[in-house]
Amino acid sequence: MRILLALLFVVLSLPAAAQDTAAPTREKVFNAEYFTLDNGMQVVLVPNHRAPVITHMVWYGVGAADEKRGQSGLAHFVEHLMFKGTEKIPPGEFSTRIKAMGGNDNAFTAQDITAYFQSISSDRLETVMEMEADRMTNLIFPPEDVESEKLVVLEERRQRTENDPRGYFFEQMNAIVFPNHPYANPVIGWLHETEALTRENVMAFYKEWYAPNNAILVVSGDVTMDTLRPLAERIYGSIPAREVPDHNWTAVPPLKATQKLIFADPSIQQPMLSRVFRVPSENQNKEESLALEVLASVMGDGQSARMYKSLVAEQKLASGISFGYSGSARSDGTLRITANPAEGIDMDTLETAIDSELRKLVNEGVTETELSEAKTRLIDAAVFARDSLQGPAMVFGYGLTVGSSIDDIEYWPYNISQVTAEQVQAVAAQYLDPDNVGDRPYTTGYLLPKAQPAPAPEQIEESAE
Repeated sequence: MRILLALLFVVLSLPAAAQDTAAPTREKVFNAEYFTLDNGMQVVLVPNHRAPVITHMVWYGVGAADEKRGQSGLAHFVEHLMFKGTEKIPPGEFSTRIKAMGGNDNAFTAQDITAYFQSISSDRLETVMEMEADRMTNLIFPPEDVESEKLVVLEERRQRTENDPRGYFFEQMNAIVFPNHPYANPVIGWLHETEALTRENVMAFYKEWYAPNNAILVVSGDVTMDTLRPLAERIYGSIPAREVPDHNWTAVPPLKATQKLIFADPSIQQPMLSRVFRVPSENQNKEESLALEVLASVMGDGQSARMYKSLVAEQKLASGISFGYSGSARSDGTLRITANPAEGIDMDTLETAIDSELRKLVNEGVTETELSEAKTRLIDAAVFARDSLQGPAMVFGYGLTVGSSIDDIEYWPYNISQVTAEQVQAVAAQYLDPDNVGDRPYTTGYLLPKAQPAPAPEQIEESAE
């Protein structure tokens, strides 16, 4: 993966004038403009005229979850090969040309999406649009470049997973959380399957999914719709639509038993506990997703959050703890608790304390003060996204690609402001009760140090006196 994407859906905001009110009015955040080309490609403009620069992003509705069985890593591999040239732009020249114009570019792959972006001066918009449209349909895939880039991808996996016990740990946790579902496969691919990928696999995947009617263009920055629309119609609108496969995925079956992964490695210095719950994404249940956002903020958003105050500050059972919800997905979302035990505290004690906090949440709910503070944090944090270039482009691109609407994004802070304490307690009882897991049992993982074996007597060297 060319960059590690930390999903940014919770970086929305209210207009500054509305933040002082106890009950925000239903106002748009970004005032985005949008239309759809005749070939089905969506176009979104988020105007920001503070500086003569733009972020140009093309989002494809395809990711690792759409790979055929036995071809894991293919979506990420294609992302790499998108930089390997067309008839107009030789291999390796795409990024070089962007840099020569004073810009920067990158790309990333996730389970549901693949995205490409350039940040550059606004007078270069037409050029980057032409370059991006060219590689939407005209990649060459020279055999020697396919094989050499595969080595790059395999080395990337070795560095991030084979040589990193944390990478292995989270990869195996994910496989347990999503049985019988494509989210169980790592985006970078299983090593043996990625090694077996061929040029034919790459070409077939590219031709199946890389089409304008499976893409969203988001431009954020110093440009008007009067300028953007004719450019998009001429450059992207000239690309014919193609039939694109459906997202036909298997589903996680109803389960009954909680599961535990214990992973030990000599390089681990600090133990870690991770618990993952499968919960609804925004695409699956908007109301519950909003409540889960607020719940995660109450429980885990900073040192004032309930988990930190109880387990770190008061009981001193953990040296650190996080509690986060990831709801931007086409299929299930996840809620993850991660904690490090304090010195001298064993993992069973820490896990028991976490269970106690979850029982308290389920049985007593959240206070009105906690609710109000959490909603304020979520709303206020988004000012930074609105005022940046890449933030809005990320929010709209990811959200629209996985099933959100323009209104879902524009009115997200207002919708957050309407979440009640009863809704928060309801989702806690439905999905986080350690005593009643229903058919969505959680998975807990321990990442532990492992003592190095003592050297054999003949390997011990005496130091010189």
